[in-house]
Amino acid sequence: MKKNFLLILYTFLAMQLLFPQGNKGNTEQRQGIYTLIEAYAQAREKKDTLLLKDILTTDVDQLVSSGIWRTGKNESMKGMLQSSAGNPGTRTLKIEKIRFLSSESAIADAKYQIQNPDGSLRNMWSTFIVVFEENRWKISAIRNMLPAAPQ
Repeated sequence: MKKNFLLILYTFLAMQLLFPQGNKGNTEQRQGIYTLIEAYAQAREKKDTLLLKDILTTDVDQLVSSGIWRTGKNESMKGMLQSSAGNPGTRTLKIEKIRFLSSESAIADAKYQIQNPDGSLRNMWSTFIVVFEENRWKISAIRNMLPAAPQ
C-alpha cells in the first residue's frame, strides 16, 4: 500500500514538473505584468533610459519587425531609443493574453499600435517573455511582428 501511494505521489509530482503551463498566475502576478508592460510603453514614449534600465534584464534580447536582433540591455536600449526617434508617434500596448510557464516566468502577447503624427496607424503584435527577479517582473525578451496580410 505504501509503495502504491509513493508511486502515485511521484507520478503527480513528475506531472507538475513536466506540465507547468497549468499555472494561470494569481491576480497580483498578472497585475505586475500589466504594470510592467505599461511601464515599458511609458519608457519608450518618454525615452526614459532609467526606467528602461530598471525593467529590462541584463541579458534581454529583442527581435524587431524588420528582422534585426538586439542582444543585451545596452544594445536593446540603444535600438529602442533610435527606433522611437525614427518612428515618432504614440505607442499603445494592449495585453491580449498572459501564459505563465512557472510562478516566475510568463509570456505576454500584446497588440502593439503606433499612431503616427499624420494620424495613420501602424498595427503590430508584441510578445514579451517576462521573469520575476529582484522581487519584481522584468522583460527578458521582446518579439515584434507585423500582422500577416489577409489571404
